[in-house]
Amino acid sequence: MSTEVRRLPKKTIIIIGAMCAIALVIFLFLKDLKEQKMAEIIATLGHKNIKDMEVINKLSVEDKETRYKSKVYKVRFFDNNINKTCVGFIHIGRNNTYSKDFDCK
Repeated sequence: MSTEVRRLPKKTIIIIGAMCAIALVIFLFLKDLKEQKMAEIIATLGHKNIKDMEVINKLSVEDKETRYKSKVYKVRFFDNNINKTCVGFIHIGRNNTYSKDFDCK
């Protein structure tokens, strides 16, 4: 019993490679935009001089009483003013109101 293996055409391999590259570029672009948005929000919450900003997780939450959906981001960053790494949550509520819960060590 012989098994014949057919090779993919070069054109197909190039198309698949281009699609993977485009997907990677879009992913990195969206990740960068999300981190810039969080850096701006953190600046409005009082931590203006930060670096190494990282969005760890994004959750969609719902208030049980009002049934209003909002978002909670878990972030980590280094605050240059206090020389500490902060980890915490940013809650984006109704009408783009922000609340924070950071632990800096």
